[in-house]
Amino acid sequence: MGKIRLTTAQALIKFLNQQYIHVDGQEFPFVEGVIAVFGHGNVLGMGQALEQDPGHLKVIQGKNEQGMALAAMAYGKQMLRRKIYAVTTSVGPGSANLVTAAATALANNIPMLLIPGDTFATRQPDPVLQQFEQEYSAAVTTNDALKPVSRYWDRVTRPEQLMSSLIRAFEVMTDPGKAGPATICISQDVEGEAFDYDEKFFEKRVHYLDRKAPVDRELKGAAELIKASKKPLILVGGGARYSGARDILMKISEKHNIPLVETQAGKSTVEFTFKNNLGGMGITGTLAANKAARQADLIIGIGTRYTDFATSSKTAFDFDNAKFLNINVSRLQAYKLDAFQVVADARTTLEQLAPLLDGYESEFGPMIEELKTEWLVERDRLSKITFSRENFIPEVKNHFSQEVLNEYADTLKTEFVQTTALITINDIVNPDSIVISSAGSLPGDLQRVWNPTVPETYHLEYGYSCMGYEVSGALGIKLAAPNQEVYSLVGDGSFLMMHSELVTAIQYNQKINVLLFDNSGWGCINNLQMDHGSGSYHCEFRTHDNKVLNIDYAKVAEGYGAKVYRANTVDELKAALEDAKKQEVSTLIEMKVLPKTMTDGYDSWWNVGVAEVSNKESIQQAYESRKQKLETAKQY
Repeated sequence: MGKIRLTTAQALIKFLNQQYIHVDGQEFPFVEGVIAVFGHGNVLGMGQALEQDPGHLKVIQGKNEQGMALAAMAYGKQMLRRKIYAVTTSVGPGSANLVTAAATALANNIPMLLIPGDTFATRQPDPVLQQFEQEYSAAVTTNDALKPVSRYWDRVTRPEQLMSSLIRAFEVMTDPGKAGPATICISQDVEGEAFDYDEKFFEKRVHYLDRKAPVDRELKGAAELIKASKKPLILVGGGARYSGARDILMKISEKHNIPLVETQAGKSTVEFTFKNNLGGMGITGTLAANKAARQADLIIGIGTRYTDFATSSKTAFDFDNAKFLNINVSRLQAYKLDAFQVVADARTTLEQLAPLLDGYESEFGPMIEELKTEWLVERDRLSKITFSRENFIPEVKNHFSQEVLNEYADTLKTEFVQTTALITINDIVNPDSIVISSAGSLPGDLQRVWNPTVPETYHLEYGYSCMGYEVSGALGIKLAAPNQEVYSLVGDGSFLMMHSELVTAIQYNQKINVLLFDNSGWGCINNLQMDHGSGSYHCEFRTHDNKVLNIDYAKVAEGYGAKVYRANTVDELKAALEDAKKQEVSTLIEMKVLPKTMTDGYDSWWNVGVAEVSNKESIQQAYESRKQKLETAKQY
């Protein structure tokens, strides 16, 4: 067997170039490239290896380790987990910045390869720059913080360890049932150390994403449950999207008159224009979806984790009478809510299940169409809300006084309502445009009122609701879909958390469009505290003398080199969107919107902790209300 002498870092890059994935008869490279911030601990190892010979790998210079890792995650998510970007960082703060992004990828089951530098394997120069010391162990470094947020984690302290570590990492990343971030920490001295590697290690490796088929018992049990039900409901999760189950979902839904509802990750698996698609489910769901869920006697969960938002904290369904059927490649997820489990690929299962359902039709009858029509009327109302200085907008309810709302209108110089702005955007952008968001009130608004007409054009990270994902993720999506417009919908709070990769997008001519909703505060969390009896406390952005903060975000983006617009009316927004389509550079449209003008819950409830002891009657009432609601919630 031949040998090839390489440094550990050079061997890593050579190996990455030879990893292929095979899905449904198609074969292509699994690793598209590397996003890097070079620093102490990786510049002389990984940096040297990439400079010498990157192979087919594209190398992108990130601006913040968290931001670039979030971009890599968004790329993997948009590519349906079939391609990745690797991420390399320095030791210490550089690797610590990966923790949030790794947790986000883990919560969303998205493969991502993280390669942070580490301290010296020899420990001779210890403590080196950016190394902390613990009395209980000299082996602990910053990278240990990545253990709980990685699906696979390893530390390479000898060059030959790289081989088994990489093979294990790729096994995890290419397994649909346990996909998530793989972290391989490489000691900085080891990155540059040479070893005589077997040439065979660098031969082309193909990782097969074979579709796991259901066994006979699973198929028969699933068919019996569906045929015995009167009003089954299909809950479409992210697993259905990654499986490519759109066509068979529509076929089964239409043939048997079964409504579809969606999680955030599952939305746009089937376009909203499909007649049986009732939209988002749960706390951020539509009234149509939530009404259908309450009547369902069988919930068919396809590729869903059943998060509290999707289940309205386990109050969305009639648990006394409803049964659950879960189809999921993850055994862990399939077991949830005491369901009948089908541990298999979503598309394959539905295709094999379809002929077993011949002759069956649900009892929903014309109700699906009626529920959808009712919701569209409400959506139309949300698109036309206007501000009044004398009378409350209905959405404001018991939150702000009219005086405070008027103060915002005066300071921000706007009367723009968030839902009106959002639906206007939905109407104007090209149908194949991809919209991305993650945190604040926008995910709720989007799941309710954003109506995708083209599949796979809705990209929400709501498994972790990571503030700062919106702009970083837009770059990742653009890398995955270079021929489609990408719109990052972000609140001012999230924009302040992180927007560094807007610079990267401009630098590499990857056009993204940032739609910034500025209500001068963390409006979603402000709603949460005020909805549960508290006052407005440290969630509004106010100056030291209690005046509403008014920041010119457009000027910030203009300084980076983006084409910017300011749009505080429907006409201004329409004009800005149309002109932005013509631009080749990244754009930012700043919209000053009034607080408390987002959508509210529709027949849903969120279980959050409320103070059991308080001197405020409103908080006492909120606590009693929570107690009563918990009596109806499923406890496991």
